[in-house]
Amino acid sequence: MKNRILWAAIPLVIMATVFTAGCGEKSQELIVTPTPVEPDSVPTTVQLTRAEQEMVNSSNEFAFNLFRTAQDEVKSQILSPLSITYALGMLNNGATGDTQKQITNVLGFGDTGADSINLFCYKMLNIAAKLDPLTKVLIANTIYVNQPYELQAEFVAKARDFYNAEPETRDFNDGKTMDVINQWASDHTERMIEKVLDENSFNPRAVSYLLNAIYFKGSWANSFDKALTMQMPFAQAGDTKSQTTVDMMNKNDEFGYTENDSYQALRLPYGNGSYAMTVLLPKTEGNALPKVPTAQEWWQLTQNMMPHTVYVSMPRFKTDTDINLVPIMTKLGVLDAFDTAKADFRNFCNTDVYIDLMKQVARIKVDEEGTEAAAVTVIGVKDNAVAPDPEYVVFRADHPFLYVISEQSTGAVFFIGQYTGN
Repeated sequence: MKNRILWAAIPLVIMATVFTAGCGEKSQELIVTPTPVEPDSVPTTVQLTRAEQEMVNSSNEFAFNLFRTAQDEVKSQILSPLSITYALGMLNNGATGDTQKQITNVLGFGDTGADSINLFCYKMLNIAAKLDPLTKVLIANTIYVNQPYELQAEFVAKARDFYNAEPETRDFNDGKTMDVINQWASDHTERMIEKVLDENSFNPRAVSYLLNAIYFKGSWANSFDKALTMQMPFAQAGDTKSQTTVDMMNKNDEFGYTENDSYQALRLPYGNGSYAMTVLLPKTEGNALPKVPTAQEWWQLTQNMMPHTVYVSMPRFKTDTDINLVPIMTKLGVLDAFDTAKADFRNFCNTDVYIDLMKQVARIKVDEEGTEAAAVTVIGVKDNAVAPDPEYVVFRADHPFLYVISEQSTGAVFFIGQYTGN
């Protein structure tokens, strides 16, 4: 039972702390009869070895450390630590020395090494979609390589064997590669993430782009009745005790529940129960942000969950995040990988490279029927030997402008005019 709970929680650990809510008062007028779970709705049990259980714990430690580091003080956020583990774990096969050690340590696998990340990702890739026929989980990886460069054979073999990633060589100056990458992201997130790179982030002189996409769609084991959704006040995060009005879903049913001095914890299962959303609600009223637990606290929380009849009132919401991961990963301890002088990716391709771009685009939608969530992590790798790009400036002449025609050595003006579109 312990193994099942933790393993099933991995893809959804990104959802464990996205709520910033006050404790709503229980309505005396709303009376809903609990709906029994269907007898044939049985969660899939995944058997883990001791080593695999340690991998799960390590991955969870990274997940909570990541969110704790990235947590905004006010705005809603959604992140996928697992997506980062895939993208960075895949590239880590091309690293060596301190660069690889730092990445392995930050991802939580320092004691077991880079190969353990591969094994962890491989197992998740093969079982995540099979745990619940009522819940859709997709994990995909890919690598795009710029035409002048060649990946090392051993790196390619590990990318294929452990990540099911088939590298594709393209001319990044063809004017199409950015659109191809964005289309891949859209195709592998059921069109939830339609753009992960734009003109400001895509570099035609990059060596490679490595991507991971994770998509999740689960229906609640027992859905919320839309007729019971009503507008209710919601305390907003921040220094002021301001409130807004949100569409609040309401339900009275049996759920896994526990609490401690800091927060109430509620497990909302999807489908057959293999996947669930766990909501951590601070006990302090008003706009206090939830405290991000440690992996050990998360473990203890899952063990303390017991069936309770619970009246649930929670918002129907959507959240989008587009976040630069470079400063976050640097704070966590990945230092050399972003440093042109120290990055050591000699096992990646036939030139010295460093990570120039690392970002994640994520989205979640929660309503009466269930949850749909997706994330794409992209890592851009550049050549240390290539001269730095000139400062990038956008000049879009889409409104009236003046123009001058002059001789350059003297500055003598030959013509001056303006264009207004008329």
